[in-house]
Amino acid sequence: MSLCNEKAMATHTPPRIPMELYRQNRSKLTAAMRQHLQAQGLPINGVVLLQGGEEQTRYCTDHLILFRQESYFAYLFGVKEPDFYGAMDISTGKAFLFTPRLSEDYAVWMGKIHTLSDLKEMYEVDEVYYTNEMEDILRSLATDNETVLLYLLHGLNTDSNKFSQPAQFKGIENFNTNLDILHPILTECRVSKSYLELNLLRYVNEVSSAAHVEVMRKTKVGMEEYQLESTFLHYVYMFGGCRHCSYTCICATGENSSVLHYGHAGAPNDRTLKDGDMALLDMGAEYYFYGSDITCSFPVNGKFTDDQRVVYNAVLGAHEAVISKMKPGVSWVDMHKLAESVIITSLKDANILLGTVEEMLEKRLGAVFMPHGLGHFLGLDTHDPGGYVKGLERPKEPGLRSLRTVRVLQEGMFVTVEPGCYFIDATLVPAMENPDTSCFFNKQVIARFQKFGGVRIESDVIVTATGCENLTNVPRETWEIEAVMRGESWPLKLLDA
Repeated sequence: MSLCNEKAMATHTPPRIPMELYRQNRSKLTAAMRQHLQAQGLPINGVVLLQGGEEQTRYCTDHLILFRQESYFAYLFGVKEPDFYGAMDISTGKAFLFTPRLSEDYAVWMGKIHTLSDLKEMYEVDEVYYTNEMEDILRSLATDNETVLLYLLHGLNTDSNKFSQPAQFKGIENFNTNLDILHPILTECRVSKSYLELNLLRYVNEVSSAAHVEVMRKTKVGMEEYQLESTFLHYVYMFGGCRHCSYTCICATGENSSVLHYGHAGAPNDRTLKDGDMALLDMGAEYYFYGSDITCSFPVNGKFTDDQRVVYNAVLGAHEAVISKMKPGVSWVDMHKLAESVIITSLKDANILLGTVEEMLEKRLGAVFMPHGLGHFLGLDTHDPGGYVKGLERPKEPGLRSLRTVRVLQEGMFVTVEPGCYFIDATLVPAMENPDTSCFFNKQVIARFQKFGGVRIESDVIVTATGCENLTNVPRETWEIEAVMRGESWPLKLLDA
């Protein structure tokens, strides 16, 4: 395709990034902190202190890894550069940034060194100082000559089981510090998305959706999986300005589509597409820290077989059923079970499974075909935090224990809906050999699907006051997919009857 034709495809206008977004986020946190302290009978003072991300090199070399800001810091300050600190005075609401003092050589190799006034104007904070001035500036925020209390970020990420690292700097031992209060409050602030955040999420969904459609159109038998990844990456950067992706692209075809996190260094999207394969493409761009997470599944030759249609429509039915029920007050556990029920019913109707749906659900057979959770929070991270607040326990049953949240839906939550149906030997063979569950499998029929792989359909959905809105816009019905892969436009232009 010529560059001229590529330019004709560019219909995405990157949104302006208003610093008001980060001011609102800081105000939201300040109000939540004050409310918590008042409820606990504690003084409404102290300083929230966060340390931004640090620039890293590749092992012992001087090769700089492309920097991406730490997400909590990005949420509050929107700073692109590494090695900053940020502070918020709880009593006054004033925001401070602390920037590293760069050497003169920086200007030679890296470009202009921004002045403190440049940074103050750029990030619209109250004051900007150098990091070597931080101890004195923080001391000056003391009230009644007391030692300043620093609220530091430290808490468990329930998706990764890793802890947020509290800020560290020379002289911190001269301050009182609290490691318990900030993390759960700031995490909860991130769970509910604001109007300005949604503007960015809409944009990155628009670009990522269009990129998926472009990949779908260009997929052909004989291509390599990495060529599908390359097509996506080119589109979101060339036409959407998205330099980062939310995660490593999963471009799985054939049996690889049953590997849930395929595409890693040990399985780097390197299989040749074969006639009769299903493709499962899980890819999402990121724009100015905010991300998308979209999965499309389709036949690489552009035409569904009967067996592919059965499995695909089972997953699509679950996807549509969940979205139709999502609204404030709905349990996410119930949504997961609904998805399982739809998939199990569809497999029974296709004579792949035998017995009653109720019995199969009771025996947790849904986890055999969908071992992952139905979805997760999304925003500044692919798996945004807040899935398990204090008092919520992770279920222990198969399938349910993989849920990244068990919360009741609330307005403003941004979640992925991603049911799947996979034929994975690691889950299927034990279930077929287990005396408690072997009776549910029609072994003659299921043998046809042992090399099938899997299907996943994933959309990014915002919970509204009365229901939900799906921000993802890609072909979902089998006939839509086939039409787009034939070269028809998307959205499809339907003729009047």
